[in-house]
Amino acid sequence: MRLIPVLTALLVMATLYLVVIERDALLRFAQGERVALEDLNPLAPDRAAPETEDPAEAAPETPEGAATTLGAQAAQPMEAHPAAEGEQRQAVSVVALRSVAREIDSAVRLRGETAAAREVDLRAETSGLVDSEPRRKGALVEAGDVLCRLDPGAREATLSESRARLAEAQARVPEAQARLAEAEARLVEAQLNATAAERLSEGGFASETRVASTRAAVRSAEAGVESARSQLETVKANIQGAEAAVDSAETEMARLEIAAPFAGLLESDTAELGSLLQAGGLCATVIGLDPIRVVGFVPETEVDRVAVGARAGARLVTGRDLTGEVTFLSRSADPVTRTFRVEITVSNPDLSVRDGQTAEILIEAEGEMAHLLPQSALTLNDAGTLGVRVAREGVARFVPVTLLRDTTTGVWISGLPDEAAVIVLGQEYVTDGVPVEVTWREAMQ
Repeated sequence: MRLIPVLTALLVMATLYLVVIERDALLRFAQGERVALEDLNPLAPDRAAPETEDPAEAAPETPEGAATTLGAQAAQPMEAHPAAEGEQRQAVSVVALRSVAREIDSAVRLRGETAAAREVDLRAETSGLVDSEPRRKGALVEAGDVLCRLDPGAREATLSESRARLAEAQARVPEAQARLAEAEARLVEAQLNATAAERLSEGGFASETRVASTRAAVRSAEAGVESARSQLETVKANIQGAEAAVDSAETEMARLEIAAPFAGLLESDTAELGSLLQAGGLCATVIGLDPIRVVGFVPETEVDRVAVGARAGARLVTGRDLTGEVTFLSRSADPVTRTFRVEITVSNPDLSVRDGQTAEILIEAEGEMAHLLPQSALTLNDAGTLGVRVAREGVARFVPVTLLRDTTTGVWISGLPDEAAVIVLGQEYVTDGVPVEVTWREAMQ
């Protein structure tokens, strides 16, 4: 016979005995009360009393005696109840501090980055070979500095030809004007001959044939005038066409030089000498860093607290502080993040602030009253609401709060009265209405 099954059976029997037969003693032991060994011994004298009991004592009780026994038994729990209630309502020791609200500058805090105020990619408007020495990235440039110069090729000859055609067209203007004057004079002469012929014909001194001939001459002179005017307009049109050709050739020549539109820094090398630039090819990238912008995104819950012109500051990851003012606040939210773009303009005369540096932004807003508490004082209620527990009239109470700012010395919160006894140690062990015994701690400065 194996020993382990026997021991297992004995252990199970002992467990069943304790759970079924000695359940009351087991519960008292679990609650921390002392249980005598006699209470667990079935052979103890008090459990064997029926065998040695005196018949006189075992005699049936009188009704009065039974009533007295029942009254005594009923009185025992009545007397034990106040003690149990005292244990349940025993005060819990906590540590609290007397916090007084102070006015703080409730700035809007954001995360953002620096951005160049101006940035442009200079591209060629015409094609050609680069015949200028390249300038290296990082170099300072002024407005108007030539960064890339293209080989003119046949463009100079085209410009000279256009100018020659313009001069030729302008030279034809006097000739056309003279022809117009001649045609007008012939028209006047023809009109006089026609008038004289009509008068002679009325007196019978000229034939009808002569009158018809003079009228035909008038019509011919009028046609000559119209032809001369047309020729003059054609000459003027030729002049305008020649002028347009000259302007086009000059514009093409001007496109051979690509200049910086503003003062700044070269972010890339200019096109290399001898390289071919097509129309749209990149010559260089120029950025303007003075002033520089600090860009952030304001959540829609805070956007009403930000205004254009408000003072603002930024701290770079290097520890450098910048100051400026809000110059732009978007009226349209980002469709994905539901935030609004805000830009702060900061002076940067030495160009020491670079484009793309991470910054922590503070935008000035209206101040409000707040309490400075240790972060460990914050807790959550059963609904998940952030708050603190305060000692009020000797009991603990939960008060919801709003977190305004997190600092190295503690957190600034609002939602409490001007003066409050905030529990900072032991708040996790009490609920609303639990009596507390407060030990005071010095308030935070």
